[in-house]
Amino acid sequence: MRLECNNLNFTYPDSDVPVIKSLSFSMETPGFNAVFGPSGVGKTSLARLIAKMESNFKGNIDTRGMDTILYSYNLERLPGWSSTGNHLDRVTPEGKQPLKDRLIDIFELKNILPARFSKLSMGQQNRINLVRYLLQDFSLLIMDESLANVDEKLRESIILSIKNLFADKMFLYISHNLMEVSGFCRDILVFGKPSGNKGCSIIQGRDYKKGYQPDKEALDRTMLEIMNAI
Repeated sequence: MRLECNNLNFTYPDSDVPVIKSLSFSMETPGFNAVFGPSGVGKTSLARLIAKMESNFKGNIDTRGMDTILYSYNLERLPGWSSTGNHLDRVTPEGKQPLKDRLIDIFELKNILPARFSKLSMGQQNRINLVRYLLQDFSLLIMDESLANVDEKLRESIILSIKNLFADKMFLYISHNLMEVSGFCRDILVFGKPSGNKGCSIIQGRDYKKGYQPDKEALDRTMLEIMNAI
């Protein structure tokens, strides 16, 4: 399996300005990868194209071997007429109850399951939403700011646990956190600023796993390489 885009071009129907222009890259699967860059350069548009939520594009997106691609995004809402715990129970496939219980512990959600989604904080909402996607069968899960508003320590624990529990899956993580992307992701697709006439490039991240020993100098080099690409 691999994710590959060749000469991808995309413009929204009500615009004359391309959001994505002549983009080509490939990522091997499985792995925890990232899309990084300033706001407005096309990260979410690319995610929606890969997830087949947009179709009016030119070029090629190759996702052969990936049976199911899911897209999770920040601020996605769940029904408000039931508790979050009941909602998770309903969307949990048969045989995945142990995984659901494990994720609830990892994401520190047990105490909020009786509450309705609308009563949760932004970070709690994003964590509940991400759990329901992780419970489904998928080949690729796109996480578009899915851990926004979650404190740094818990976010790190969640990312490392996801990498451990779903080592045979592919993830595409969209985040504005440079240190996090540099440290925990493998292949990082960096969008350059259009005003600087820079295209996109793949930077190799540190790809930390559970029990990692941080190497500050190596991490700093990766972050510098990403910023130079931007």
